[in-house]
Amino acid sequence: MLTELAFPGLLVGGALAFEQLVAPSRVLFGQLSDARPLQGRHRVPYVVTGSILYCLIAVLSIPLIFFVGNAIATDNSRAFWGGATALCGLFALFGLAVGMATTPYLALVIDRTTEQERPRAVGIIWCMLTVGIIVGAICISITLRSVDGVTDPAVLQPALQRFMLQLAVVVTTLTVVACWGMEPRGGCRGGGNQNPEEEVMTLPRTWALLTSSRQTFVFFGFLVLFALGVFLQDPILESYGAEVFGLPISRSTILNALWGAGTLLGLLLAGFLITPRLGKMASSRLGCQLTTLSLALLFLAGCTGQVMVLQVVMVLFGFAAGIATNATLSLMLDLTLPEAAGTFVGAWALAQALSRALGKLMGGGLLDLGHAFIPEGWGASWLPPAFPAYGFVLFLEVLIMAAATWSLGAVRVHQFRGDTAGTLSKVLALELD
Repeated sequence: MLTELAFPGLLVGGALAFEQLVAPSRVLFGQLSDARPLQGRHRVPYVVTGSILYCLIAVLSIPLIFFVGNAIATDNSRAFWGGATALCGLFALFGLAVGMATTPYLALVIDRTTEQERPRAVGIIWCMLTVGIIVGAICISITLRSVDGVTDPAVLQPALQRFMLQLAVVVTTLTVVACWGMEPRGGCRGGGNQNPEEEVMTLPRTWALLTSSRQTFVFFGFLVLFALGVFLQDPILESYGAEVFGLPISRSTILNALWGAGTLLGLLLAGFLITPRLGKMASSRLGCQLTTLSLALLFLAGCTGQVMVLQVVMVLFGFAAGIATNATLSLMLDLTLPEAAGTFVGAWALAQALSRALGKLMGGGLLDLGHAFIPEGWGASWLPPAFPAYGFVLFLEVLIMAAATWSLGAVRVHQFRGDTAGTLSKVLALELD
């Protein structure tokens, strides 16, 4: 959309942001899977249905994207605004379908594991997610080599439509195979681990619990800054590789694989070595500091225009983000009361989803701002001509990540536990009365 079809960065970031802006719906899908089984099962039908829906929406996105691209090329403002609105709506539907699939999936993980097994299960899930990103990026790179350097929409659209259809068939098949036999008829909801105290929490009492400690807002703010610091580059990364480093489509998609490989290494190293030795808070601080440094290197890599430098930095960025993610997730579990786990995990998930949406919107918008106010080729003659606008976004991302590192110093786990535990006792006492 950005490089071949010349979409405004704000539109690309905004459309992608709509996927995350519907994140509160995940609470609804979780409740539906609890209360309304389909064909006698609470989780798997929602997972499969959601997956089929987001595959269908992904297929439908291709002609709509090229419709908007044609409106831009022909300067048809009416078609552009109509298509842009439809594109944002389609990405919102995509986010709803993803929520429908992923929330019951995570609930199924809880249903099928004991409290002792869940940390290992979560670790496996994150590692497999990262492996999936790497394998997916490599497969996409190999499949799309035939359109490297192609800018003609008449050639690009059928190639990408065919690719997306094939991808939808593969993803749907993998989902059905993976879910087969995972949930007996009648469901395994709760896994025998439901806490009756959680069932009596009403919305006003939930809000009272969330607002009972200043630490809730402090940690919420840290999560927003952290996710924003990591994902601000997300909507512009491949275009950064294309316009600043001259990478074709097949090679720019490999950047995600390099990032994923570094993240996997960081997750594993932090989980087995760094976090157990340094502790969660110290590991989180170290991860944030390393992520800030790697983002600064990503900025400096653009000054060189060297592809090899970019590739090495992407691995380092993923490695630092993996350490920070592992430590932050572990810290998040400490900032969660077992008696109200769903309440707090939902709040932390909402912070991440909203900040990712904001990151995608801001990433594209700031790139547009950079193009508008910083002339191409501005600066030293040895800089790549397209670098200043991208450098503007990355520089701000470094500052945001530095702010996240600073805000982490205000997080106090013991204070959080004392404040919220006392409020929970009062809430439950009122309910029992």
